[in-house]
Amino acid sequence: MFYGKSNLWYIFFELAKQGLIRENKILKRYSFSSIFTEAFRDNLGWEKAWAKHQPKKEYQIIIVGGGGHGLATAYYLAKNYNITDIAVIEKGWIGGGNTGRNTTIIRSNYLQESSIGIYEKSRFLYETLSQELNYNIMFSPRGVLMLCQTEHELRAMKRTSHANKINGVDTKMVTPDEVKEIVPIINIDGPRFPVLGALWQPRGGTARHDAVAWGYARKCSDYGIDIIEQCEVIGVKKKREKIVGVETTKGHIKAKKVCFVAAGHSSILADLAGFRLPIESVALQALVSEPIKPIIDCVVMANTVHGYLSQSDKGELVIGGGADGYNNYSQRGSFLHIEETVRALVETFPVISRLRQLRQWGGIVDMTGDRSPIISKTPVDGLFINCGWGTGGFKAIPGSGWATAEMIHNENPGKLASPFSIDRFLEGRLIDESAAAAVAH
Repeated sequence: MFYGKSNLWYIFFELAKQGLIRENKILKRYSFSSIFTEAFRDNLGWEKAWAKHQPKKEYQIIIVGGGGHGLATAYYLAKNYNITDIAVIEKGWIGGGNTGRNTTIIRSNYLQESSIGIYEKSRFLYETLSQELNYNIMFSPRGVLMLCQTEHELRAMKRTSHANKINGVDTKMVTPDEVKEIVPIINIDGPRFPVLGALWQPRGGTARHDAVAWGYARKCSDYGIDIIEQCEVIGVKKKREKIVGVETTKGHIKAKKVCFVAAGHSSILADLAGFRLPIESVALQALVSEPIKPIIDCVVMANTVHGYLSQSDKGELVIGGGADGYNNYSQRGSFLHIEETVRALVETFPVISRLRQLRQWGGIVDMTGDRSPIISKTPVDGLFINCGWGTGGFKAIPGSGWATAEMIHNENPGKLASPFSIDRFLEGRLIDESAAAAVAH
């Protein structure tokens, strides 16, 4: 197409190439218009997704942990309560912890009412999170299928289905034939593990894990929140059992409020603050296969054979299993788990038996005794904690951040967070999700 000098498009492109509309709002958002414009400027106008900061001497709030939960907490403090004097301190890099080391499953089909509340809030927020953050998190509500391969599992899933219905969560029980229709590659007549039915959540699915962290980080930076990477907390400063700041590898930072959101390292931070947490840290392993053509368009979780399976947009089969049986802080995979997980899944999905493994990894998960999280005040005044998500943290990121931000602002847990107080372990009001978590996930 020819653009004459009187043509507005010609003028627009010339201005774009010269950088004269650099400050226009059109380039502050990721959109078709901004991509179109940058194509005529050799893509020189893109800003970094988030700013790199050195710590100031004092903040109103410090979030320790720059994973999905920490960033979401900071974001909802800014969005919901207009608090932006916040530092998010990350010992490594954004997206380098559990947020980038999981199998990206999103679901809310839990058993207990309090669990359903926070996970369904999270799933609901995921639905429009790409638009809200102006960052494509690649949310795919492809459906989650939880197999029943024993009579005990079938009874348990029916009970969960009833609990979901009471709480307004869209799930239903499906028959073996319906399972086969949803997942044609599955073997429903296995000699050891026949499929007796399944719990189907059609609005469950997956999202791009690191994009969730990057999207929240970008939006936090837009609000003026300081994101400080490569900064480890090595001490906690208290005055008469009230938090006054933290000691880091980049110096002392004062704060009126501090929140620990550090997953598997939460117990280490709690020890620095002078109290203990009822959690233990273990590695959870996962792997992906070589990329192949599409063969499965939903998430399948199989507790009896101890594995779960989905296919990424690149064609890789994302495969995960249970957590290690011993405490550790490893982020590496092991041959034992490859054999245990893949051997079991091959019986249910024989078609994958000849696939080659592409890579494997581990993430450090923080497990409580009842397999439910802790969102709570602590014995130290002004110090809050968000931990204990175990193997199900990714699916809860938006809801967790929403609830934690509310708790920090009001200095007391709200309706979503109050059941997950640390005091429940002393008072005996456990939220037992060990049976409903499906492969502890």
